[in-house]
Amino acid sequence: MASFQFKERLNHAERWILANPNPPQRWPWTWLYQAGRTAYAVMRDVASGQLTLHAMSLVYTTLLSIVPLLALSFSVLKALGVHQRIEPFLYQFMQPLGPQGAELADQVLSFVDNMKVGVLGSVGLALLVYTVIALVQKIERSFNMIWRVPDMRSLAQRFSNYLSVIMIGPLLMVSAIGISATIFSSAFVQRLIEIEPFGTAVLLLSRLTPFLLVVGAFTFVYVFIPNTRVKVRYAVIGGVIAGVSWQAGGMIFASFVAGSTKYAAIYSSFAIGIIVLIWTYINWMILLMGSSIAFYLQNPGNVSKQREVDASPQLQEQIALVLMWSVGQPFATGRPAPQQEKLEQDMRVPGEITRRISDKLIRKGLLTLAGPSGDHLVPGRALDLISVGDVLHAVRDDEEGMLRRLPAVLPPGLTPEVPGEESRSMADLIESASTSAAGEPLGQKA
Repeated sequence: MASFQFKERLNHAERWILANPNPPQRWPWTWLYQAGRTAYAVMRDVASGQLTLHAMSLVYTTLLSIVPLLALSFSVLKALGVHQRIEPFLYQFMQPLGPQGAELADQVLSFVDNMKVGVLGSVGLALLVYTVIALVQKIERSFNMIWRVPDMRSLAQRFSNYLSVIMIGPLLMVSAIGISATIFSSAFVQRLIEIEPFGTAVLLLSRLTPFLLVVGAFTFVYVFIPNTRVKVRYAVIGGVIAGVSWQAGGMIFASFVAGSTKYAAIYSSFAIGIIVLIWTYINWMILLMGSSIAFYLQNPGNVSKQREVDASPQLQEQIALVLMWSVGQPFATGRPAPQQEKLEQDMRVPGEITRRISDKLIRKGLLTLAGPSGDHLVPGRALDLISVGDVLHAVRDDEEGMLRRLPAVLPPGLTPEVPGEESRSMADLIESASTSAAGEPLGQKA
């Protein structure tokens, strides 16, 4: 009885999160409601295995690409004589692994020092660049999965964008470190430290600087990597949550995993390799979950019980009619055209469904894109030339030509558009078809 009541309460809470017709309108309840929906969707993705599968794939690719990636980045930094400033970040990443983490970081750096990019030759350099590009490409594919983006960047964009980030990213990181060090060592700041409470605030800010750099790096990845437009405020929220999770995860991992003797007892000399795999997997999970948080905050309509929502014909037709009404009404009254993304968010259904329907209406000429940025919707022709039947036919239209593949077994004239046929039973239809065929087997009629 108690378990039944608990399950009923869970179902009620789930319905309140997913299908609440009257969501809260006042702060902080609006924030709590949105946070609960986002947490529900992220946990659903983790439980379904989508994020974990991509995180495990990225662990394998990272092990193959970490040395070429560092070699390519360090080659640029060495040319400027500032490569020593980026090394502490590698040691900070390995810090949760304990004393062996520092040894592993030294080995990775020795591998990078021994790899002379200038003497690799054209083929070796091309393979080195390809390995690094493959890593970033797989990261983009994982982020595009989270953001429901079907298309990758073009090949030319991948090389130009990826290499620019790989080359310029470390320089920006070093510049940020240098600027922060210059600020904290300036005479004005030194005099400010002697005055309380400014001294405590400056000391706290200096300790938070590495964390802020990590948050900035995460935010940059969330904005740049997905092949879609990501709003900065949601990327910052995802970056802050991922940064806090990364710091907390590092401390917990160092206490319960890296400091445990069980792995050494079981795996012997392979223990450090197993621990590195686990730590790398945790890092990728944190990074992907932060991107997922940013996605659901920016697209609250995608929060649903299942990640892939079954778009029934009834839902598609209603979405098409709501879209046409929401676009036609302001057009008829002389108000500004609604933005496509904002209109899809207000419908509170998964964005990939509404975008698929709106794209179909655009292809049929019932809607068209307008505005300076081409992201506003207006009717494709005069409203008195658009009927409800036109909208429904546009949604039902078989653009892929799949209807022609179906076997010709139905009686002539039996189509979903024929009025009055819905009430007839299948037995009646089969009997009448057999009678009209005069004994001819069904499906063989010319």
